[in-house]
Amino acid sequence: MSDMIRCVSPVDGRVYAERPVAREAEIDGAIGRARGAQRGWRRVPVAERARCCAAAVEAMLAMREEIVPELAWQMGRPVRYGAGELRGFEERARHMIAIAEKALAPIDPGPKDKFRRWIAREPLGLVLVVAPWNYPYLTAVNSVVPALMAGNAVILKHAAQTILVGERFQKAFDAAGLPPGLFQTLALTHDQTARIIAAGRVDQVNFTGSVAGGRAMEAAAAGTFTALGLELGGKDPAYVRADADMGQAVENLVDGAFFNSGQSCCGIERIYVHRDVYEPFVDGFVALTKGYILGDPLEEATTLGPMVRAEAAAFCRNQVAEAVRAGARALVDPAHFPRDAAGTPYMAPQVVVEVNHQMSLMREESFGPVVGIMPVSGDEEAINLMNDSPYGLTASIWTADAEAAARIGDEIETGTVFMNRCDYLDPALAWTGVKDTGRGATLSRIGYETLTRPKSFHLRTAF
Repeated sequence: MSDMIRCVSPVDGRVYAERPVAREAEIDGAIGRARGAQRGWRRVPVAERARCCAAAVEAMLAMREEIVPELAWQMGRPVRYGAGELRGFEERARHMIAIAEKALAPIDPGPKDKFRRWIAREPLGLVLVVAPWNYPYLTAVNSVVPALMAGNAVILKHAAQTILVGERFQKAFDAAGLPPGLFQTLALTHDQTARIIAAGRVDQVNFTGSVAGGRAMEAAAAGTFTALGLELGGKDPAYVRADADMGQAVENLVDGAFFNSGQSCCGIERIYVHRDVYEPFVDGFVALTKGYILGDPLEEATTLGPMVRAEAAAFCRNQVAEAVRAGARALVDPAHFPRDAAGTPYMAPQVVVEVNHQMSLMREESFGPVVGIMPVSGDEEAINLMNDSPYGLTASIWTADAEAAARIGDEIETGTVFMNRCDYLDPALAWTGVKDTGRGATLSRIGYETLTRPKSFHLRTAF
């Protein structure tokens, strides 16, 4: 086992941060402290929990000036966009704090003569949050704040690539005066994480990551009855109908495909366009794509940073090359982006046409700045192609007809249906997926149901 967890920056390939792997005694101590703190925290009124969590949000926002360049160094997002993640962090945290009192209130089944009855929402105990690097504050907050608001203790294991984010969470909760041990971050290896789960030492695991990572979580939890929340891969589609506002569709789908260098679980990876508007859509899409500036994410002018690793960029380049060998056409000349270079994380955005579903590019998650575009004859063909995927996180429909969007959305196998927007998460709605995208849900009042268990009270008051 390596003694250190290292973040190698995609900006220049150097080690940006490293932390010693937690020793077994540290893990034992952290779990013991968490269990002890949670026994008292579960009795703290929701209003007081809200005060502490709101103070932690304020403490995190106060670190904005340090966090933005730190994010660029760790995972490559341009500094001009860094503050956006913290705005999303704040929106989600404040929403979950605001709805907690109502979401966690006892359920009243109605009166029954000579009885008092209700269903309480009990905390699960100790929640292990295993967070990814691509949206390190947004994905972690989806579970961390609701878990604490529900009366649980939390241990956060953040990705090696964004190891400093875990420390930022720790500083924020410490500054907020949370009971010692209630929230802790640990630098853990994959093997250590698996052993903690396999030993049944936590009550819930919320994991965001790859399908392979989700399977590893399930394997580790086998036989322990530990609950799992899994947000895994995506190959999110968009459908542009003939009646869509073309300018709006182009602008938003380009952003949805290439923001964060395409490294988003709900980013747009495949687009189906009605034949009547296919050519103008593709022309507009390519023109806007060529306006990106690929470069150093620490420079304010940069609008497209490096991918997280050279290997990730090589995977996307290989997908494009395979598609071209099979008859597809790549419409963007990488020479238009001087910083693009094979063997590095700096990859130009790419638009590929004349694609089909026999190609990896239209079937397997790319998680990079590449998108395939296909013409379709109408709604039925679009629905069939959108459903022809092992994934189902989000799907977007671009149309002037809300009734058509609802009807089409009802047929799509997905967790969220968008009309005229994409690559967004509304904290008032459940964030969930189907098929290989995962199980469970975060956010909304449904997110609180996954972080608590029902406890029924049936009290006979008279004979």
